[in-house]
Amino acid sequence: MTAEHDINRSFGSEAVNQTQRRERIRIVFNAVARRYDLMNDLMSMGIHRLWKRTLARRVGHVQGRVVDLAGGTGDVARLLLRPGRDVTVCDPSLAMMQVGQQRKGATQLQWLAGEAENLPLADGTVDLLTVSFGLRNATHLEKALTEALRVLKPGGSFVCLEFSQPAFWLAPFYNLYSFLVIPRLGAAVAGEPMAYQYLVESIRRFPPQQGFADLMRAAGFADVRWENLSFGIACLHFGVRAHES
Repeated sequence: MTAEHDINRSFGSEAVNQTQRRERIRIVFNAVARRYDLMNDLMSMGIHRLWKRTLARRVGHVQGRVVDLAGGTGDVARLLLRPGRDVTVCDPSLAMMQVGQQRKGATQLQWLAGEAENLPLADGTVDLLTVSFGLRNATHLEKALTEALRVLKPGGSFVCLEFSQPAFWLAPFYNLYSFLVIPRLGAAVAGEPMAYQYLVESIRRFPPQQGFADLMRAAGFADVRWENLSFGIACLHFGVRAHES
């Protein structure tokens, strides 16, 4: 991972140690919990919902135990609900989950407090692990991937939806929108401009498509591939835990 993308030791554009990073990220999500979903709608003009539905369609064939990591208010987990599945939201932010537990359908989900780097799940117990726009907030990205692999059953699937590197012709306009508009929306709607400044800057620190695929392979995932969404603004990353020989 290059210095530009050394997300484990940064908070936005600021260099911090991992303890500081963890503490500051917790503060961010506690602060924005009640307006987080509304802000996502405004920032993406609702497109994030289409990306999340695409994720749900791509894994529609998987049954069994499903865990949505960094699942926040449970918006993705609700999309994953279907017969033959047991769906759990796992998130380190109690404030985010408390918001989700007040919404329709919350009782159909299980809610579990836990961090990506130290999942409170037994080895080889999960059929499908998903994460949407959450891994870039992990304290240690490589360890989070190792944990994801650990909890999957052999043959189990991992899918990560994350912001990525847009097409070259789109990047200048996307960057202007990200740095000029989103923090102002955060100030006007959520009252937290610095929180949304961090979220924008964290996108730039997350590895691009090939870089994240390389990290997944290094962690031990097989059949690694990706699918760009909206010309690469977002990306679905896929991997499986190989069957033991």
